[in-house]
Amino acid sequence: MVESAVVDGRRARGDASRRIVLQSATDLASVEGLDGLTIGRLAEASGSSKSSIATLFQSKEGLQLATVAAAREIFTARIVEPARAYPRGVHRLAALLRNSLTYSKDRVFTGGCFFAATAADVDSKSGPVSDAVRAALVDWYGYVEAQLRHAVDASEVDADPEVLAFELVALNEEANSRSLLLDDARPYALAAAAMRARLRAAGADESAIALLEL
Repeated sequence: MVESAVVDGRRARGDASRRIVLQSATDLASVEGLDGLTIGRLAEASGSSKSSIATLFQSKEGLQLATVAAAREIFTARIVEPARAYPRGVHRLAALLRNSLTYSKDRVFTGGCFFAATAADVDSKSGPVSDAVRAALVDWYGYVEAQLRHAVDASEVDADPEVLAFELVALNEEANSRSLLLDDARPYALAAAAMRARLRAAGADESAIALLEL
């Protein structure tokens, strides 16, 4: 019993240390990219020792993979899970888009959207880290498109789901990019207005379009 309690205590402390380090890692990678995320650089940014970070993650690749997984959990918690309060289709789609704009606007990560920031590191590379970032983005694009397909099937909108999903995601990503470049929040309002216009043109109900008011 005593030995088990000691082991459990060590595991709990290790898990807590891992969470703290990953908070710094996700934020650092959103600014400097995954290529800039090294054990030494993270030790400097987080105040942890190199040896403790190396113990937790074993290697630079292990650290990068854990960072992508942690960022994906945050992305899901801030964007996807709240949108599930709305029915599938155009209402959930509008909630997803609003949550995504807000997540970037509120600087959940200093560098804006973690995945927009890190995609540039991996878009022409192969390997487990690139695969992890790519998988997260493919799932996000697919989920947006799935809501549009449901909306089309339910006669909520009249549009090509693949094309409209591409346009809406592109507006979201441009708002993130331009806001960071210009240090200005207005691109989010512009993107939301453009999204409302596209959904209105596709025949979306005003109750769904209203969810995109920032």
